[in-house]
Amino acid sequence: MGKRKRDKVERVSPIHSLMGDGKKKKVLPGPKDSRTTPVTIQIVIGTYEKVLHGVTVTITGKVVEPTDQAPDVEFADTFLLSPHGAAIRCLAISPPSSSDTAKSQKLILASGSSDQIVNLYHISAIAPPRQSPKGPPIPTLSGNRIAQNPKNRELGSLQHHSAGVNALHFPTRSKLLSAADDNTIAVARTRDWTVLSTIKAPIPKAYGRPSGDTAPLGGTPAGVNDFAIHPSMKLMVSVGKGEKCMRLWNLVTGKKAGVLNFERDLLKGIGEGRWASGEGRRVAWNSLGEEFVVGFERGCIVFGMDSKPKCRILPSPATKVHQLHYVTLSEDDKTINDVLAVSTEDGRILFYSTTRFSQSGSTESGSKLDIPLCTSIGQLGGAAEGVTSRIKDFEILRLPGSQSLFAVTGSSDGAIRLWMLDDAEITDGSLVLAGSMDNEVHDSENAGAASPSNDSAITTQVGSLLETYEAGNRITCLKAFIMSQPESTKSNGLVDGNTNRANGRGGNDHSSDTGD
Repeated sequence: MGKRKRDKVERVSPIHSLMGDGKKKKVLPGPKDSRTTPVTIQIVIGTYEKVLHGVTVTITGKVVEPTDQAPDVEFADTFLLSPHGAAIRCLAISPPSSSDTAKSQKLILASGSSDQIVNLYHISAIAPPRQSPKGPPIPTLSGNRIAQNPKNRELGSLQHHSAGVNALHFPTRSKLLSAADDNTIAVARTRDWTVLSTIKAPIPKAYGRPSGDTAPLGGTPAGVNDFAIHPSMKLMVSVGKGEKCMRLWNLVTGKKAGVLNFERDLLKGIGEGRWASGEGRRVAWNSLGEEFVVGFERGCIVFGMDSKPKCRILPSPATKVHQLHYVTLSEDDKTINDVLAVSTEDGRILFYSTTRFSQSGSTESGSKLDIPLCTSIGQLGGAAEGVTSRIKDFEILRLPGSQSLFAVTGSSDGAIRLWMLDDAEITDGSLVLAGSMDNEVHDSENAGAASPSNDSAITTQVGSLLETYEAGNRITCLKAFIMSQPESTKSNGLVDGNTNRANGRGGNDHSSDTGD
């Protein structure tokens, strides 16, 4: 009996477990087993029907490295609320409270609506526990699986705006910025939800108002459509309704830093005709803060740090632009390479490189525009994948420690689609673009004339559709993030007992090793 006790002590000795002595012993799951750990994504959508819907998607399989076998995908409803009295326009999720994902984190979710109210919630960053197949399922009328998270709770609401809320953003966990149709951008402190300051944009003059405007009789189109904060937290760019300009704000002093007008030829080069509003609808900075993009109804313009137009984006075939984000690609030489992703009316997400340009084309009036035209290096979705409804919003997430990207798209028909793509697909598309640009320049020099390039000629289809979930409501906005796994899942490194047996290990072996 004494000898067996000594063997047991030697087996769990810290020196043996850390240094190793060449003896055969049981080893806890390493990086290979972490590939089979499920990946859970929390998706939150706002709808026209005033519904705030939370959905989790669990992806089981090898997602760290690209394989031919598609992973298993399972959707589950986490919450379904009707907190607003009008359509939900925007959402925002705060950064995590700690870099250690093993701790119990709580993120702040903010939702803005046309009813002038900003609702606040606490949502957990830890994936909800998976329901045991032996236990009774949670009753549901729709037949969808339900995974309740007891750590989600409501915080309250903010009512400091006098018009509909258009944009929300958490630059840090301690501040929330909100923009509304009352031409104000409010800065609130998350510790006690006190409004620290309010940035007021001037109301535009009422002249040349296009037909079909939704402003009341005698009123003027007013309001901040969107804003973007520089990574240094010292500069902000905003675009508003009824204004053919963008405004720069100094966040240190809270005052205006400048106004940059959009020239007529510049607007014509992105499809803004004579009777178009010419107002910016979306704006975003890249990860390094070296450039920012302003989205219009049918195109985009990329500006440098000197606020001069760098290039322009005009989707082909012509369609409306709804949302845009910068996506950071991983590089071996530790350089950051950003590509611009744009969602369109015809159900596509187009990827553009803002460092390689095609030749500038002619505008509708026949005048030459010196700003080069970007060409798409990849396309996700579209008619080739059976997606024809407009993509109102999307999120592209990266799995830590891998080259795999997950794209979550929300369409106006109520469909949430999960896509999987790889960095190599977009990188290969950029290489094809570079080769095609060289050929185009060579051909144009021989011909003596330049012609605008066509996106559809060289655009390649990237990514693959994993699963589609019908939310049942028309989607207006979407946010998503990758949740951290519970400690029980991390300690096992596996999904459940079936995976343990498939790998030749039982669940009791790990409990006996770690429990002594």
